[in-house]
Amino acid sequence: QVQLVESGGGLVQAGGSLRLSCAASGRTFSRWSTGWFRQAPGKEREFVGGINWSGNSTLYADSVKGRITISRDNAKNTVYLEMNSLKPEDTASYYCAASPAVPTMIIYTALDYDYWGQGTQVTVSS
Repeated sequence: QVQLVESGGGLVQAGGSLRLSCAASGRTFSRWSTGWFRQAPGKEREFVGGINWSGNSTLYADSVKGRITISRDNAKNTVYLEMNSLKPEDTASYYCAASPAVPTMIIYTALDYDYWGQGTQVTVSS
């Protein structure tokens, strides 16, 4: 069993930056593909980006490409989402998710992830 805990959310002004963390319990997390999703009120959960188990491959949604970086430190069982040039439309709850299914690849569909964190709120003021 793997438990994921997100942290680092908060209130930031437009143009600001935040770094979210996803800390995992369980030794096998370092071999899993991990993704970040977000969900704003009244909207569907959407893929933000993902990273494979080794960290040598990442994928970002077009809406955030160029403004975010996903990285991981497997020694710390932690995946990071660094967000820059934040916009009010980035306001949402952000979730990390993990799957052991295809560790070398990046999964971008929520249904294909097995484990989810509880989410952390990001609010960007204009």
